[in-house]
Amino acid sequence: MPFLANTPVEKMTGPYARRWWALLVLCLSLLITVMANTSLIVAAPDMTTELGLSSSDLQWVVDGYTVPYAALMLVLGSIGDKYSRRGALVLGLLIFAAGSVMGSMVDETSLVIVARAIMGIGAAVVMPATLSLVVATFPRSERTKAITAWAATSGVAVAVGPLVSGWLLEDHAWGSTFLINVPIAVLAVFGALALVPPSKAEGMGRIDYVGGLLSIVTVGSLIYAAIEGPHFGWGAGPVTAAVVAGAGLVAFVAWELRHPHPMLDVRKFALRPFSGSMLAVMFFFFGMFAVLYYSTQFLQFVLGYDALDTGLRLLPLGGAVFLGSALTGLFTPKLGVKPMIVTGMAIGAAGMFLLTQIDKGSTYGDFLAPLMMLGLALGLAISPATDTIMGSFPESELGVGGGVNDTALELGGALGIAVLGSLLGTAYRDELTDLVGNRLPGEAMETAKDSVGAGLAVAERVAQDPAAGPQQAQAAVDAVHQAFAHGVAQTSLIGGIIMAAGTLIVLAVLPGRRGFAKQSAEPGAGTTASEAATVRERTGSTH
Repeated sequence: MPFLANTPVEKMTGPYARRWWALLVLCLSLLITVMANTSLIVAAPDMTTELGLSSSDLQWVVDGYTVPYAALMLVLGSIGDKYSRRGALVLGLLIFAAGSVMGSMVDETSLVIVARAIMGIGAAVVMPATLSLVVATFPRSERTKAITAWAATSGVAVAVGPLVSGWLLEDHAWGSTFLINVPIAVLAVFGALALVPPSKAEGMGRIDYVGGLLSIVTVGSLIYAAIEGPHFGWGAGPVTAAVVAGAGLVAFVAWELRHPHPMLDVRKFALRPFSGSMLAVMFFFFGMFAVLYYSTQFLQFVLGYDALDTGLRLLPLGGAVFLGSALTGLFTPKLGVKPMIVTGMAIGAAGMFLLTQIDKGSTYGDFLAPLMMLGLALGLAISPATDTIMGSFPESELGVGGGVNDTALELGGALGIAVLGSLLGTAYRDELTDLVGNRLPGEAMETAKDSVGAGLAVAERVAQDPAAGPQQAQAAVDAVHQAFAHGVAQTSLIGGIIMAAGTLIVLAVLPGRRGFAKQSAEPGAGTTASEAATVRERTGSTH
């Protein structure tokens, strides 16, 4: 097969002719890495039953992917810049596919977690490579459109993952949700070799491996503490991890400030466009991933939808992402980055507040508007935020820029599921205790309080007990449903408050259009190319 993309981007005299086909390959690569985060949500009940997963086991099956994914992106993005962004993409896809094959074949909890970790390592190579290649391949005049498509793909993947997983689970075991990644990854590898041009940083110098190691320790420890602490108690492990994360952050900042060629120039956080956009991505995915986490459980456990029906009911979220992306592409050049990001975040916060109305009698219709508002918000806010973050890095550091953006995304999502998931569990347990009291044996009650799925399993055992009767079993089911609905409402209130506070913080940090222009003497120094061009056009500046 003749490979078409052999001329490095850096040596092309004009725009790469097949850049839109290359974008399709990059978005396909992004799609499967994000889907791996969300498809497992609807497969979790089947995995729990077949593997006998405890609450802790299930948490680490999910987060075995997240920890290496978030911790390694900055370092692996830098390595891709140094040696080959396309090579990094291909290698990451192959690692991801290998982990997927392993995940589909194993039947022990520990091995499933290992497989998920391998997939996370692959994703940590793929995700920053896709974003850096988008920026490197497209001329500045088209870059905003390309990044909008990239951001829309990540949003759509959030909804498509549960749908594909649900479709597979109709006729296949949970291992199929791993195996579906393999042919897509292989297709993306051939597409990358044929259509994505080679790209690497010119004159980058030596990689700051010490800074990279400190970043891995800091982010990895922080995510571990965020996962373990809220869910399983602040024992020695999570507390130690939190201390290590704090010390690692101090050491990382001190090292990067002194290093002549730092992995990440931490002085960028003094640039308001950059820091405001980073906060926007973190706060938004903090709420987005948490809402998806507990909304999916409500649809399955309370409303009784199977995996496929649940996935289908998340599709409007994906449609709303497309609408938001179209609107942001239309209005960002006219209104500026700040209004689009802040409007998107405000709509997302309002969607979370709507979920405070959820109760035992709620239907899918009560979730439809909040989900569509979150999808619209993602489409509006994330593309200009990502464009601003990437515009803050020179061409030689695009992989690092992609790693920074994606770390903010993953860190926000992991914290959202950990913190709001913990609040959900606490609210559920407290409400179930108030509703049931001592009417269940102690052991059964403790089991029921573990999760909504465990509570319904206890209710099913009550129904099979000849001494109990159908009325007592139905009362147990109603109590579990009511307790979980109460937990969703209470958690959404706290999540909405956090999202609203984040919106106000981002509103205060992001500068107006003149502030973007002031901090961007040239595009790539803290603003989007489209924003800078529009500012120069309106102010008459030629610089």
